[in-house]
Amino acid sequence: MSGNVTSLFRGTAAHSPSMAALTRESGEAGAGPVDFCIPCNPYFPTPAMFEEMAGRLRDIITYYPSGADTITAELCGLLELPPQCVAMGNGSTELITWIDHLLVRDSLAVPVPTFGRWTDQPMETGKRVDMFPLQESAGFALDLARYAEFVRARGTRTVVICNPNNPDGGYLHKQALVQFMDAMADRDLVVIDESFLEFADAEAEPSVVREAMLRPNVVVLRSLGKNFGLHGIRFGYLVANPALAGRVRAMLPKWNLNSFAEHVVFMLRDHGPEYAQSLHQVRRDRLEMAGRLSALPGLTVYPSQGNFLFVRLPVGAEGTVVRDRMLTEHRILVRECGNKIGSSSRFLRLVVRPQVDVHRLVSGLEQVLYGSRRGAAVPGPATGTGYSSGTAAVDRLVSETNGAGMRALAAQSAGPPGLAAAPAAGTGMPLPAAVPVAPAAATVGPMP
Repeated sequence: MSGNVTSLFRGTAAHSPSMAALTRESGEAGAGPVDFCIPCNPYFPTPAMFEEMAGRLRDIITYYPSGADTITAELCGLLELPPQCVAMGNGSTELITWIDHLLVRDSLAVPVPTFGRWTDQPMETGKRVDMFPLQESAGFALDLARYAEFVRARGTRTVVICNPNNPDGGYLHKQALVQFMDAMADRDLVVIDESFLEFADAEAEPSVVREAMLRPNVVVLRSLGKNFGLHGIRFGYLVANPALAGRVRAMLPKWNLNSFAEHVVFMLRDHGPEYAQSLHQVRRDRLEMAGRLSALPGLTVYPSQGNFLFVRLPVGAEGTVVRDRMLTEHRILVRECGNKIGSSSRFLRLVVRPQVDVHRLVSGLEQVLYGSRRGAAVPGPATGTGYSSGTAAVDRLVSETNGAGMRALAAQSAGPPGLAAAPAAGTGMPLPAAVPVAPAAATVGPMP
C-alpha cells in the first residue's frame, strides 16, 4: 500500500479516514487492508445472507423504503419493546444530534475518553461540555460516585455514560447504573449509550432499556450497524418513555431509514441463531486476542466488554508511527487514539477479529515495535509525526474551557472561565445523596 495513504489521517479531526477513501488513495486493486479500526461484527451477516441481499440488490436500491413506523414496528416485535418508546435513526449519530438539539438545555457531562460525538456535537451547538477524565492509573474505570459528585459540583443538566465505553471497553453493571440513574433524577436528562452492549458477557441481562421506559428523564441509545456488522447501512435506535421518544420521533424525516436497513431488519426474524452465534464468537475471540497482545513486551491491554481492545504501547512508541507503518508495511489498519480527548498517541484501539487476522496483527506489531529491518518504533520516542495525535489542541481546549467550546477560547480576553475540579477516579464509594457538592477551584487538566 502506497505511503501517501497515511496523508489522509492529517485531515481527520476525530476519526480515521473511511475504508473507501483509503482504497481510493492506495490505487491498488483487490481487497483493502485488514481492518482493526472500525468496530464491526466480522461474523454477521453470514455469507448466505450477503448472497441473498446481493440477489435482491436491484429491488432494494431502486424503490423507496417503507416509512420509519413500519420498520420500527418490526424491530420492536423482535425486541419485545413498545413502539411508542422507540425512535429509529439513520445511525446513532443522527439520534445524538437530535438529542442535543431537542433535549440538552445548556450543559452536558461526559467521561473522557469516549465516543467523539458526545463531546463534539454539543460544543458545536454552543453547549458547555463538562469532561470527567478517566484515570489511566485506575484502568480508565468510571467511578459512578465521583462522577455524580462532579455533575453536582458543576451543576450539569445532562449526563452521559457509554456502557461499554469506547475506546477502552470499560463496563458498568446494571444495578450500579440503575442506582446512578435514580441519583440523577433531578437532572434534565440521563443518556446511557449502549451501542456496544451486545458484545458484553459480564452479566446475563446487562441492558437498562426496561428501566429507562419507566423513568421521566432517561434515554438509552442502541446501535444496530455495529452489532450486525453493517456500519454502512447506518441505523440505530433509542428507547425512552413515550414522551421523550415521541419528541425525537416527531422530528425525524419520513424516510430517514434506507431500504437496506429495512431489508436487514426484516431478515433478522429468520436469522436469530446465526446472530447469537456471531456474538458468542466475538466474545471468545476477545479473550484469545487479549491474551496474544498481552504477551507482547511492554504492551498493556485493558479489560474490555466491547468488540475492541484498548492497548497502551510500550514506553517510547509513538502511535502515529506505529499506525502508519502497520498500514504501509503490513496492510493493517489500526485506530491510533491521539485525537480522542482524554487519550494520547500512546494508545491504540484494536477491533476484535478472527484468529488468523490476529496472528497477522501480532506479527506486524512485533516487527514494527521490536524489529530491526527499518528500526524499531519503541526506542524512538521523538520520531513520531505530530499530525493526528491532536492531544496538544484538545488538552488545551479541555484545560482552558473544560468543553465550553471555541466560543470560550475567543471570550477569554474578557476574563478567565470558572472551572470546577474533576475529582480523581477511584472505586468503592456509595452513590451520594441528592445534595449539592461545593465546587472546587482547580482546572481540569490533560490525561497523565
